[in-house]
Amino acid sequence: MGSKVYWSDMNCRVGDSLLDKLERVIRAAGIEEMDLDRKFVAIKMHFGEYGNLSFLRPNYAKVVADIVREKGGFPFLTDCNTLYVGRRKNALEHMDTANLNGFSPMSTGCQVIIADGLKGTDDVEVPIDGEYVKNAKIGRAIADADVIISLSHFKCHEQAGYGGALKNLAMGCGSRRGKLEMHAAGKPYVDDDGCRGCSKCVEFCAQDAISVDGKAEIDQDRCVGCGRCIAVCPFDAIQPVFDESADILNAKIVEYAMAAVKGKPNFHISVVCDVSPYCDCHGENDMPVVPNVGIFASFDPVALDRACIDAVQRQPMVPGSLLYANSNGRKPADIFSCVQPSTRWQSTFEHSGRLGFGSEDYELVNVR
Repeated sequence: MGSKVYWSDMNCRVGDSLLDKLERVIRAAGIEEMDLDRKFVAIKMHFGEYGNLSFLRPNYAKVVADIVREKGGFPFLTDCNTLYVGRRKNALEHMDTANLNGFSPMSTGCQVIIADGLKGTDDVEVPIDGEYVKNAKIGRAIADADVIISLSHFKCHEQAGYGGALKNLAMGCGSRRGKLEMHAAGKPYVDDDGCRGCSKCVEFCAQDAISVDGKAEIDQDRCVGCGRCIAVCPFDAIQPVFDESADILNAKIVEYAMAAVKGKPNFHISVVCDVSPYCDCHGENDMPVVPNVGIFASFDPVALDRACIDAVQRQPMVPGSLLYANSNGRKPADIFSCVQPSTRWQSTFEHSGRLGFGSEDYELVNVR
């Protein structure tokens, strides 16, 4: 028998709410067993790029923060700055975006701290001696915390295949140079037949690696492989290289997740709703690809992610979604690879298994 994963669906009778359900799930999963008294507790979550509306509402964070306070802890919400151009690339803009998206002490019951500092340079090297990462670069506020609780919006992802607890811990806890280390395995290329020379990719490239002279051209020496240009190209003319880079990215995500929780009591929550095709780092969100599924929690982030994947795979498609369009209206065997064909989510679990981090096997416990 594997790790226990607790869950509840998102159906609510009159007088009961999703916030009530979240509290029941995380209490049943054992959050109260943690020693939180006088401990600094990092609640790691994604505040959403400005314009995106699929990120988790701050109300969910308040439930977690209130329990931490009840147990005598000092909670704070946290994330690290982004590598790409957007509204979260430095601490000031990041906090402004968090505030605009509703995250404040009034709405969440705790402060927001950007873990890697003003410019994303404040980090701590955590030795893990992984296959790809020897010293992970973790945002200092997260490294300094006594306890870490991840609160994740589960979704599809254009590079990792899916985004859940492991990616929230890894890419979210990595400083800007940590993100660079994770992304640096593969770099995109331009399909000249598809490129219209619109320069949208130039606008979003943080490394000034793209120039346009009729067609876009990527300077491979400057490119860091963040993949932002792939996402913003309106003509799908920028493509990832189909080699082992996606698998290496997922392996590094596992190793950075290990570093984020190293030596810390840790607990993990995923809300599987508004399952969007892309990461919440986008300044927009497409319609969900499947109906809302539920709230999941576990002490094991690997088991938690696998349980969420399996739950999503069992869902029907939402008509009109990207999944529906990509599959021509016929439910595919693998929802995630259908939504993002250049990804292979399975490599995440292959690598966690090699490293002995967490368990892909799980026992699902329903909480009413």
